[in-house]
Amino acid sequence: MNHARAAIRRTVVPLAFVATLVLALVPALAAAKANDGHGKAKSGTSKAKEVRTMTRNLYLGADLAPAISAEGLGAFTEATGQILREVTANNFPTRAKGLAREILKKEPDLVGLQEVALWRTGPPSLEVFLNSGAKPTATAVRYDYLSELLARLNKGKGKNGKGKPRYRVAVSQDEFDFEAPGNENGVAGDGPNGAIPNAEINGRLTMRDVILVRNGAGVTFKRARAGHFANLLQVTVSGVNLSVTRGWTAIDAKVRGSHLFRFVNTHLEAFDPATQVPSIRALQAGELVAAGGPTTTKLPVILLGDLNSDDDTVEPGDRQAYETLLAAGMRERSTGKPLSCCLNSSLLAEGAGGSVADFDHQVDHVMTRDPKKVKLKASYVTGRQPVNGFWDSDHAGLYSSLQLRK
Repeated sequence: MNHARAAIRRTVVPLAFVATLVLALVPALAAAKANDGHGKAKSGTSKAKEVRTMTRNLYLGADLAPAISAEGLGAFTEATGQILREVTANNFPTRAKGLAREILKKEPDLVGLQEVALWRTGPPSLEVFLNSGAKPTATAVRYDYLSELLARLNKGKGKNGKGKPRYRVAVSQDEFDFEAPGNENGVAGDGPNGAIPNAEINGRLTMRDVILVRNGAGVTFKRARAGHFANLLQVTVSGVNLSVTRGWTAIDAKVRGSHLFRFVNTHLEAFDPATQVPSIRALQAGELVAAGGPTTTKLPVILLGDLNSDDDTVEPGDRQAYETLLAAGMRERSTGKPLSCCLNSSLLAEGAGGSVADFDHQVDHVMTRDPKKVKLKASYVTGRQPVNGFWDSDHAGLYSSLQLRK
């Protein structure tokens, strides 16, 4: 950075003026002394308020690509059965312990969660798969990632001893919701529905984006809301056309007496066609910053989530969404050292194929729109090693402590 050097001219200053100037500076000197030297005002001052944020992709539990690419009903039911087996093998109740530990160690005031899966099952049927307007039949809950994670976060009823949970949901929104038959047990010929080869069960995945707020930390919020993107990936799965619903969640929040700010959590499209320009995720990023979008406000904005994009990625097309946000005035407020994405194995058990060497790029980000009012204090990557025999997710977590200025 270049700094201009001001020329200083010697002048004779009346003594009375000097005395007046010193008296005027005393309050300013006292205020400076109250500052801790790192840009954070101590208790009793109002120069800056710390806002602790975290974004965490939980990993839905399986690789969906085999079902998307399956040709024919038989191959499709085998692929969906494999997905259900992977979800079980990836043991979210155990992974939730590690995820909760990541969050509780950093104690973020606000947490943006993506891929907060809800897995349900029911009797085998093609009705819902073939007809998007049909009533879902898979209603038996197998894994509810949100309730599992909250149970771990709030185990012991909170540190304050008053029985209050440590974290609560500010807003949750359903995204992609898909139900289909599968051969989960891998046995041929035992499906009760002869029209569906080998399928003994229906599996249903409901993806959710969620914002959590920390209790007892001086966090208040209003205007909890959510929206779906107009630009969505269209895929054909075993002859059936599907839209992959994605969107955003948002609240207007204050933390420990700070000024009001907008907090937005999002998950942009992951399976963009490589040749499409602009990419679907870039169009979705454009919706975030367009007139009427969740980041378009006079308030300071904190945007975080899984953007599936960065300015330094292996595939040039993956840069488009991130560059769209930069062009709209968003600025990075998180670290890329070390990198946080992503394991190359769909199985998260320790020794199942994933390694820390797989983390070779960044897709999770914390960004702000008003760099004069929101500064980065510190940022950390979490969850880059397995615990309890599992990686917490195929992503690492990303925490940023921000300073919200007047």
